[in-house]
Amino acid sequence: MNKRIAVLGAAGHTGRFVVAELERRGLTPIPCGRGTDLDAALRDADAVINVAGPFHTTAAPAIEAAIRAKIPYLDVTAEVEVVGDTVAAFGAAGIPIVPAAAFYGGLGDLLATAATSPFAAVDELTIAYALSSWHPTSGTRRTGKVSAARRDGNRLAFVGHRLRPRVGEAPRAEWDFPAPIGRRAVVGEFVTADSAVIPTHIGTPVIHSFMTANAVADLRDPDAPEPVAVDESGRSAQTFLVEVVARSGDQERRVTASGRDIYAITAPLVAEATVRILAGEGATTGVAGLGARFDPLDFLAALGPDALTVTESR
Repeated sequence: MNKRIAVLGAAGHTGRFVVAELERRGLTPIPCGRGTDLDAALRDADAVINVAGPFHTTAAPAIEAAIRAKIPYLDVTAEVEVVGDTVAAFGAAGIPIVPAAAFYGGLGDLLATAATSPFAAVDELTIAYALSSWHPTSGTRRTGKVSAARRDGNRLAFVGHRLRPRVGEAPRAEWDFPAPIGRRAVVGEFVTADSAVIPTHIGTPVIHSFMTANAVADLRDPDAPEPVAVDESGRSAQTFLVEVVARSGDQERRVTASGRDIYAITAPLVAEATVRILAGEGATTGVAGLGARFDPLDFLAALGPDALTVTESR
């Protein structure tokens, strides 16, 4: 049966990838622009995907409309605070709610779930990002400003089982990524939505987060251009590698995913989750991320090698 998926923010950079991915899978997107009557748009929809940031203003109204329509809600927010707001306000809602089903949030959550699966207890998690470059979209810049304002300009770090504010410059270090990337300069305490989603179902006192210094410099450069398409799909030439390291006592487990274009990879992540939930898998009501809803390695394998390459090591 053909399923109809409302897509809020369908005309945006990531929204266009999501619409194309849904169509590729035989689903029917219902594009919804700003100012759309949500109740009317969701009346004939089977699920809703929110790609319209800043999510500080769009997430709650869209979730409330999805609750009234009794359909699953998914979003791709990278706003750490919005994930916390969603858990606090809608944790017991009667529909499946999946925040941050995207590169930031969902992918790290899946990798962390896979990395920690053999352990009864997790002493420490580390998430390290290597981006060849980062040409932020205008949406990324807008949402970043909103998040920074909500934190009064402070940074965040996940220590002592919760997110805590940090002042001053972020720490600098080096990280040994798998070949061919190797040892790279990184910026520490680069907290993303991963550090808000993962603790909802994995108990760990510390989540370290690192981003390659070149990507942070790109993000901070006001003159950095937006992503430039280099193929017919619209993907840019940017490459990424995400490594998650879980430690339990003297045991360590690593799971790594690599691919191309952090915005484009969001589309198969959120589309795969939508298809599975509509089929009844991972369709538990309330708020839960990708790692809590699905077998992580099965989910990632379903995206195919053209989307992601996943490796495991001890």
